[in-house]
Amino acid sequence: MHKIEDLVFIPKSIEAIRKLNENGFKVIIVTNQAGVARGYYSEKDVEKLHEHIQEILKENGAFVDAFYFSPFHPTAGIGKYLAESPCRKPGTLMFEQAIEKFGISVQDSFLVGDSKSDIEAGNKMGLTTFLVETGYGKKHLPNCNPDFIEKDLWSAVNKIMEF
Repeated sequence: MHKIEDLVFIPKSIEAIRKLNENGFKVIIVTNQAGVARGYYSEKDVEKLHEHIQEILKENGAFVDAFYFSPFHPTAGIGKYLAESPCRKPGTLMFEQAIEKFGISVQDSFLVGDSKSDIEAGNKMGLTTFLVETGYGKKHLPNCNPDFIEKDLWSAVNKIMEF
């Protein structure tokens, strides 16, 4: 997704992010953007979408601390984007960069994602992983090994609060 007009927040996701903010968690989005690699949209389009997400979150008393994205694809990319990259999940470079920048404790951190590559990256990093059934999550249920499976971000955040 890259078009601002296509943005729809999953129910209670803004509240979930606000709850993480209020409880001192860093909220960092790490995303593969194969559409950039394929030439469907630009890195600038992704950045504009992230800015729009921040605006909506701010209007609702929430925020994301940082966005990281990989514009590469190993087989379907065009030009400079046709590349194996350690930042593309399940690679861990984007996670490593966030950990270093924010001084994050891995053993006290969580990954919430909806894909096999999310869970694989989180497991490689030693994070406690949550697969949510929203987005692509249900499709990936049989193919990955999360620590927990939750209905959505709100449910995952409530489970995180139990730690």
